[in-house]
Amino acid sequence: MKYELSEVDFLKSEIKRLRRSLSELTPPLSSILKRRGFRIYKKEPSDDLFIPKERFVDGYYEMLKRYSFRLFLRDVIKHQLLFTPKQVTRYSTKEVTLQYLDYLVKVGLAARVDEATENTFYGLTKGPVKSFGETLEWFMAEIFRREFSIEAIWGVKMKRPMVGGDYDLLGKIDGAILYMETKSSPPKQIYQNEIRAFFDRVYDLMPEIAMFFMDTELRMKDKIVPMFEDELRFRFTGPPEVKRMEKELFEVDAEKPKIFIINAKDSIINNIEKVLARYFRS
Repeated sequence: MKYELSEVDFLKSEIKRLRRSLSELTPPLSSILKRRGFRIYKKEPSDDLFIPKERFVDGYYEMLKRYSFRLFLRDVIKHQLLFTPKQVTRYSTKEVTLQYLDYLVKVGLAARVDEATENTFYGLTKGPVKSFGETLEWFMAEIFRREFSIEAIWGVKMKRPMVGGDYDLLGKIDGAILYMETKSSPPKQIYQNEIRAFFDRVYDLMPEIAMFFMDTELRMKDKIVPMFEDELRFRFTGPPEVKRMEKELFEVDAEKPKIFIINAKDSIINNIEKVLARYFRS
């Protein structure tokens, strides 16, 4: 069994090495976009980026893989000026929340403001931070870079005459374009106009693969999938179906581009891996 695991790890490292080599042989993402009439004029803004100094980034990336930590960060950002542990303990136990707060203090993202009262107060050392959105985009780009050796940029703005050129994440996969829309809000806060805007950008850019990602473990079939189905009926006669791949992973049954709906259930990395595998097999 140990031999099998080591062989799998070896094959994964070889795939990453070959993908890096192939990436060096193909044009950069900016050139591929330029060929399609898209020019980047802004990317990766840092105004609301909530990450620590460089020496802590690797550990922070690992922490962000935890769904409970990402939910905790949303609450921390919501109460950023002054808050107690109780105010940010909605999604974890008190013990775990205190560990997360100690971690933020350790990496310099938060500080203890007042320890003289019954409850210790905390505040963010960086701010104001409007939302978790930019940090989520950064994290997803890091996943593509670190786990799949995919060139990725986030927070991309491109000037387009008809369609808004705001793309949360763009990547280059072996010379093809990947586009991902990221949502940090729960499904109940997503509306039809956002689905329509996603499709507008998809059919303007025409990437080989597009993903609509929601950072939630809630069911996608209740609201998000029906909104996709409504949008497809609006755009097409005899519209493509939205089919479940497995659990909370869905794909639009269209030849091109390949469109997927995914969330954070079980593992973001595993879900992306399954979607990429489906894309390459098709």
